[in-house]
Amino acid sequence: MEKNTKKIVRSDIFKQKRRETYNYGAEAFGEFLADIFMDRLEKIIDELEYQYNLHPECKHLPTKGKIYRNIIFGKYLVIYRITPEKVEILTLLHSSRSVKKIKAVRSIKTV
Repeated sequence: MEKNTKKIVRSDIFKQKRRETYNYGAEAFGEFLADIFMDRLEKIIDELEYQYNLHPECKHLPTKGKIYRNIIFGKYLVIYRITPEKVEILTLLHSSRSVKKIKAVRSIKTV
């Protein structure tokens, strides 16, 4: 039985936020723990290839098709969008961010 899989695409904003989060973690907790944090985060993102419906709809970005979803990872949210062909990883936000910043995610484009 073949699994329904989708290509994972990371936005430039996600890549930038990931670097910033890593740099903060390395400075605050050390490179070793920052590496572990990022490795675990990337593993969860990689699993979206076939588990893209596993995570809940982002309550600040409701749609009929529930295309905006979020991964709760510690104090961070990874917001992604499901399209017919791919899973677009849009951003990485600290959970203390305002709802305005979360709503702005709709305008993020991926290649």
